[in-house]
Amino acid sequence: MQAFLEYVVKGLVAHPEAVTVTAVERHGATVYELRLDSKDVGKIIGKQGVTINAIRSLVQAGSAKKSQRCSVEIVEDAGPPPA
Repeated sequence: MQAFLEYVVKGLVAHPEAVTVTAVERHGATVYELRLDSKDVGKIIGKQGVTINAIRSLVQAGSAKKSQRCSVEIVEDAGPPPA
């Protein structure tokens, strides 16, 4: 599932080299933390969250076939503090 998620996200962004997907176990479910270039966050979220919701639906459907629980979160790393 992680490779699929990486493939989809890298196809949508302008900076695919900056995309990282990390799987984290939380409360019996796998949470895929998605880190990407700050300029690409808007592309992944999409208008009114349509794109990220579609990606989440695909991941949930794929994981349900394997009897797993998965979700996707976009992690925005804090940049340098303002001067």
